[in-house]
Amino acid sequence: MDAVSLSKKTLFEMEKPAVKTSVSPMIPSWKLVLAVMGPGLVVMLADTDAGSVIVAAQSGAQWGYRLLLIQLLLMPILYVVQELTVRLGLVTRRGHGELISEHFGRGWAWLSIGTLLLSCLGAMLTEFSGIAGVGLLFGISPWVSISLTVVFLVIVVATGSYRRVELMALLIGLFELAFVAVAFVAHPSGTALLSGMTHMPLNDHQYLFLLASNVGAVIMPWMIFYQQSAVVDKKLEISHLKLARWDTAIGAIITQVIMAAVLILAATTIGTKNPSASLNTVQQIADALIPFLGTFWGKAIFALGMLGASLIATIVVSLTAAWGLGEVTGFKRSLEHHPFEAPWFYIVYVASLLIGAGIVLSGINLVKLAVSVNVMNALLLPIVLGFLFLLARKALPEPWHLQGWYAWVVGTVVLLTAGLGVYAGIMGLL
Repeated sequence: MDAVSLSKKTLFEMEKPAVKTSVSPMIPSWKLVLAVMGPGLVVMLADTDAGSVIVAAQSGAQWGYRLLLIQLLLMPILYVVQELTVRLGLVTRRGHGELISEHFGRGWAWLSIGTLLLSCLGAMLTEFSGIAGVGLLFGISPWVSISLTVVFLVIVVATGSYRRVELMALLIGLFELAFVAVAFVAHPSGTALLSGMTHMPLNDHQYLFLLASNVGAVIMPWMIFYQQSAVVDKKLEISHLKLARWDTAIGAIITQVIMAAVLILAATTIGTKNPSASLNTVQQIADALIPFLGTFWGKAIFALGMLGASLIATIVVSLTAAWGLGEVTGFKRSLEHHPFEAPWFYIVYVASLLIGAGIVLSGINLVKLAVSVNVMNALLLPIVLGFLFLLARKALPEPWHLQGWYAWVVGTVVLLTAGLGVYAGIMGLL
């Protein structure tokens, strides 16, 4: 039988690389759940990074609850986008950059990796700035806090398997739930919440600038690359798709609940009682919140939340840069490899940490940077989401091929989300 007469599915199965599966679908269900869950939760907790926390705080302080509705609307959109990455990773067992190279050529792959590295660099700057800001709350020099962080993260990744790194990232990221706890303590008004969500001044350029930043703070290029590479590195199979979808859905809910909690906290405290407060640094945001939460607990809770957000995102973003670049260049790229077996993977990982740390230590305005980086993410959405949609249509065989009414739904979501991000970003810059 010649290749022309083969079905797409048969051809795919012949080309599919033999990969030894570390997670067997035959083990007891609760063990299977624990084994499969992780990539979605990690990437979603990393999504609520230092920059996203600052954008949410700025949104609540400046506009009250008027940007809260966008957080809720982005929840299902985030799931739809990330579910495609899971499906692509499980079915093809290839990373995002590798698939783009195979189906569209190396030129387009390099364009995609370029947007990834640009997004990763911006994210790394906000993460290290967040860590430096937390250190300054307790009188610790940025040189000390950032240097210790770099050493800690290099040791975590260089001495652990994917599963160990994932577990460490999850434990760190759970500190972000501190923001949810304090949002309840702030006692937001239900009437004010509903009123704010129904009043969206879409003709105000400053509002549109923050709206674009909120979109870019939730749908980020590096998230797509990370989750697809993570399910491949974890050696999950298509039989795990249902659990992987639950992993992604739960993560999407958690990350948007955290974002909404930060916005509500800032709106209820700073926005209503001290709207003229200066919010140009992490310390100023913390100082504005502390009077409403108590000096000790206010500082401790804010520090835990911000540190958790910054650390987990730093791990994810730096790994994404190493995975993505490896997918296009072809160097070995797995946490299962020893540093001497995959030297370029670990070199890129460490280099991304050092570059981000070095730029932040040179001195930079965190809040303005965080907002601008996320606006940049919004402007990159047409490229990022466009490739994702096309791959879901072109790279997947039946029955996982994106088709029918759901393909129209996903296409509409992608078009509207990318269009909103670009429109709000451009109008906000004018």
